[in-house]
Amino acid sequence: MTVTVWWAAPADPGDRADLVALLDAHERKRLLALRRHEDRARYLAAHALARLVLAERVDTDPAALVLDRTCRCGEPHGKPRLAGRGDDPGFSLTHSGALVGVAVGTGPVGVDVEAHRPLSGLDGLVRHALSPAELAAGTPDGTGFLVTWTRKEALLKATGEGLSSPMDAITLSPPHAPARVLGWTGTGGNWWVADVATGLDDHPGAVAGAGPVAPVVTVADGDAVLSVRRGTMHG
Repeated sequence: MTVTVWWAAPADPGDRADLVALLDAHERKRLLALRRHEDRARYLAAHALARLVLAERVDTDPAALVLDRTCRCGEPHGKPRLAGRGDDPGFSLTHSGALVGVAVGTGPVGVDVEAHRPLSGLDGLVRHALSPAELAAGTPDGTGFLVTWTRKEALLKATGEGLSSPMDAITLSPPHAPARVLGWTGTGGNWWVADVATGLDDHPGAVAGAGPVAPVVTVADGDAVLSVRRGTMHG
């Protein structure tokens, strides 16, 4: 199995009507509800990019993709999946700072990116996110903590639990070492995690999925995918 991660820059909705046209009613409502321009730009790029790469994968029109967002509680705020297809392909979205990302693979997959930024209340975040074994190994600095947070959020996205599941149940290798799951209390099965290059040193990224060993992870140009869409619409 191969997992591909596409990275792209945010896209201004006012300048990319072609991308807005790809979104379904739920996505457009969410887009309009975002108050900050930068949040709207990240949301649009991530969701349009997901539709474009998934449509290529299953050979259909990106605007025609039907996404099932049903949570385990029955409400429509769960991890999105292609309706009727489950996790084949599985996909995940992320956005932070100057980047949006989409990961696609066979089976459950999760991706996360975090832009470096000042972390107020780092001590509290560390207690929330690190396992007892990780705390015993020493408190990381802000940069190391973001690497660990990114790895753990990718794992939680892969399971579909998101941040409703406790981060401190996961024990990982140190942030300066290759990413590896050392233990996960209360979770069955095997899960892998891998760091993934984003092209920006201040935006650590990680991807995760089900299985004992990380597959080949390839990085692709999401900007090119979004640009081709613009050319198609204006050509």
